[in-house]
Amino acid sequence: MSERFHTLVNLMAALRAPDGCPWDRKQTHESLKPYLLEETYEVLEILDRQDRTKLPEELGDVLLQVLFHSQIASEAGRFTIEDVLEQLADKLIRRHPHVFEQGASDLTPKNADQVVARWEEIKRTERQASGRPDSVLDGVPQMLPALLRAYQLQARASRVGFDWTHDAKGFDQVLGKIEEEIQELRAAIRAPAPGQPEPDAGAARQAQIVAEFGDVLFSLVNLARFIKVSPEDALRQSANRFVERFQFIEARAAASGRAVGDLSFVEMDRLWDEAKKQNPATVTEERRHER
Repeated sequence: MSERFHTLVNLMAALRAPDGCPWDRKQTHESLKPYLLEETYEVLEILDRQDRTKLPEELGDVLLQVLFHSQIASEAGRFTIEDVLEQLADKLIRRHPHVFEQGASDLTPKNADQVVARWEEIKRTERQASGRPDSVLDGVPQMLPALLRAYQLQARASRVGFDWTHDAKGFDQVLGKIEEEIQELRAAIRAPAPGQPEPDAGAARQAQIVAEFGDVLFSLVNLARFIKVSPEDALRQSANRFVERFQFIEARAAASGRAVGDLSFVEMDRLWDEAKKQNPATVTEERRHER
């Protein structure tokens, strides 16, 4: 490891030492989980803002979490940061034989899709060797944000052929599936659950609505994957635009000496359209129901 990295490891050890920082000393793998997630999302925010000057700092905060967890594990005698780096290096080499193995020219992929296919073959071999479930969906964490998990599950299934054809016909089939799921959701909302006594009927009906709504979202994620859009990024960016546009309405209301709640819906709607002109989306059309 480089001298600078050794310095970071030693600093982390000093913070956890008996005479170190009380806050750092009391942390555990469990207590640090929210911080790892928070720091990751801060990196995503910087990437969305395209603020490259802040990116090194935010990536450093993510690295700090890796060092923190490694130091805790080292104190318990489980593993060290060197083990983390060694396993990562081994994985990079093992999963890129076309780059690192001599005499593997016959495995050299011709494009990115072939790289992914080869990657999945290697991961399957690793699963079998370790005794883990031999499923292409293995390894997609359940704790991922729901949109991202749905995307990853569909992408994994697609790699083994469980997918629509990527042409005009397939695109129409994807849209058709969305329309089908919306119709099923509409039917669930309008019709009470049959054959159930009250109050079970209400609970069963709501459960059906939740299931159908989830299917609509899942099919929309499939469309996003099909058209090469990250649903997580797209929704996050839409939420960011909503915040900017709604705050524009609040600012205009304050400038007129009123609270936003004092505006009529017609006034809010007009100001919303003004905000959209000042902060357009990256697409040419937006549906009004985004409000």
